[in-house]
Amino acid sequence: MSSKHRDIPGTIFFDGAMATKGYALNKMCFSFNNAEGRAAFKQDEAAYCDKFGLTEVQKEAVLKRDIMTLEREGGSIYYLAKFAGVLGLNVQDVGGIQTGRTTEEFQAYLDSQGRGKNNG
Repeated sequence: MSSKHRDIPGTIFFDGAMATKGYALNKMCFSFNNAEGRAAFKQDEAAYCDKFGLTEVQKEAVLKRDIMTLEREGGSIYYLAKFAGVLGLNVQDVGGIQTGRTTEEFQAYLDSQGRGKNNG
């Protein structure tokens, strides 16, 4: 069964094919739930990527902190949030990256929509 999506500019659809494509990447990101995984990653990032069998594109994106490429390479935002945490990024930081805004611009946008941290 094929999946058809509306073409929404800037949207990366996470479907079964993307889940398969990003399985190793998401498994690695899940490992960041444990302190041991985070420590091993920080000790040798490239070797940690290799341990999980990331593709070269995924590995390069991890090493370059390229969240958008990781999404295009099958990374689920739920698992990539674990990676972002290892990097010291928060949800607003990632939202800014995804929308091409700075963190401050993204937070201001959320505030203007009544969805920011200053709105309840």
